[in-house]
Parts: sequence; structure tokens; C-alpha cells
Amino acid sequence: MAGLDPLGGFILWFTGMSGAGKSTLSTAVRRRLEGGHSVEVLDGDEVRTFLSRGLGFTRPDREENIRRIGYVARVLARHRVAVISAAISPYRESRNEVRRLATEAGIPFIEVYAQASLEALVQRDVKGLYKKALAGEIPHFTGISDPYEPPESPEVTVRTDSETVEAGVQRILAALLERGLTAQR
Repeated sequence: MAGLDPLGGFILWFTGMSGAGKSTLSTAVRRRLEGGHSVEVLDGDEVRTFLSRGLGFTRPDREENIRRIGYVARVLARHRVAVISAAISPYRESRNEVRRLATEAGIPFIEVYAQASLEALVQRDVKGLYKKALAGEIPHFTGISDPYEPPESPEVTVRTDSETVEAGVQRILAALLERGLTAQR
């Protein structure tokens, strides 16, 4: 079919705590991929506004949010779109379910862990949400009063508190290139 990317679609799943750099990395990766792929970014905040409105921050609601993102990502990837998801996705079981369903559908799934120390996250937080959560003023705050379960074996880990964005992007692109998912580096 004319207009389709020569390379197939895939899911690049960013996970990490609030402020860890998921959106920053995903935007930078998107810019690098756009010349050779159709690319869509599913940003956690935007998805909550348009696709998951009404869901709260209980574990069942967070899991449903991730299922919805995973479903949309699979639909897009089946149509040869490079899908970049940037959502906290705090629960390992939910992320593993998304990976399993993608794999069963023949869609490559690459997990990227945007990792930063709590101290760095507090320093970056211009809204002061971490300070409020640490003071007990915000219930269900991921990594403080609600769990964040880091991935056990992500394909790429980017230490956003000690690496540059460009260094992280280069390692992500190298992982995609190594798997034959992009011709760009």
C-alpha cells in the first residue's frame, strides 16, 4: 500500500514516576523517528483528559487506564505506527499485561524506564506536588503514598537525574535499531 512505512509498527513504552522525564524523552524520540515512521505519542496526561476521563487514582482505575492506553497502542501499531506511550504506569502487572497482549499480536514492545532519585524529582517539581505528597496532603501519589513498581528488566533504563536527554535518546534509538524497528540512529 502506498504511504505506509516500510518498517512495521511497534510500542515504545515509557514508565517512571511523575517528573522522571518520560514526556521529555518521548518528545525527543518522536522528533528523531518522524522522518522514517508514522509516529504517535500517547501521553498519560492527555489520555486521562480524552480517553480515561472519569477514572480516578485507585489501583483498579490506574490499571484500566493502562489497559486503554495499551489497546490504543496495539491498534495503532498494527497499522505500522511507531507508538510511544509516556504514562507513569505504576504497576508491573499492568505493564506486563500490555507487553503480553502486544507480543501475542506480533507487535514489538520495548519498555523504557525513566529513572530518577526521589531527591531529583522533588527538586524538579515546579508545582510542589512531591512536597505536598510527602507532607500527606495528596492521597494516592505514586511513589509516595501509592506504590511505583519499577520494571524488572526493561530494554532500556535512562537515569534522567544523571544522563543527558540526548544520551538517553541515543540508547533508545540504538535499542530500536538493534531490533530492526528503525533505520535511524
